[in-house]
Amino acid sequence: MQSALYVSLSAQVSLEKRLTTIANNMANMKTAAFRADAVKFETAMSRAATQPVAFSSPGENFISRKESAVTQTGNPLDVAIAGNSMAAYPGGPDPGATTWMAFQGPTGTVYTRDGRMQMDINGQLRNLAGFPVLDSGGTPIMIDPDGGPVTIARDGTIAQGVNQVGQLGLFDIASDAKLERFGNSGVIPDKPATAALDFVTVGFQQGFVEGSNVDPLSELTQMMMATKTFQNVSSLIQDSESSVQNAIRTLGDPAKA
Repeated sequence: MQSALYVSLSAQVSLEKRLTTIANNMANMKTAAFRADAVKFETAMSRAATQPVAFSSPGENFISRKESAVTQTGNPLDVAIAGNSMAAYPGGPDPGATTWMAFQGPTGTVYTRDGRMQMDINGQLRNLAGFPVLDSGGTPIMIDPDGGPVTIARDGTIAQGVNQVGQLGLFDIASDAKLERFGNSGVIPDKPATAALDFVTVGFQQGFVEGSNVDPLSELTQMMMATKTFQNVSSLIQDSESSVQNAIRTLGDPAKA
């Protein structure tokens, strides 16, 4: 059995997926609050041959939760989330939990670290895509279009002058929740998020925007390594095919048999 051909093919499938992921990350390194994709690979063992053979799995994409740098914009309707809360769950604290804002998507709640907001003509807070921004109870937030300048406190409290008009919601997503991407910077977890109550380790910064967590230098290095490995695997396939063809010619020639 020519195991090298199948092992090499599995490696090429994995590397192609990794290269596609890197290309997408590089394309979004300037997208506000974009969370980079990464690929988790596993080894699949086969014992169909006389000896166990290790194949590379196609790889499973996951969304990086790493924080990224924030940039000051001065826009009062821009906010960045500083830090992550030490969320408490029934099983105890979850240090790996991450904290997000929320907006009402087409089919339910979507979570994001992109805090760029705008106010519509009725005073409703919306993100730049036009979806309503939510408070901690999952309700859209209304402010007074004629109420004057808006200030946003660390805990998300929104005030106009001396009047408190709403509060931005902060939500914790458990570390073991799988995230599905929505748009460029939104995620939908497979487990319910919980309203954050700890504003010591996490909070809002008004007038700031969080950037993409893509590390361009790291992604470029990985792209070069993956490309080189892909080329090496291609050479291995060609060598393996040549050995098969040589074996066929030898076995088919009575003088050499």
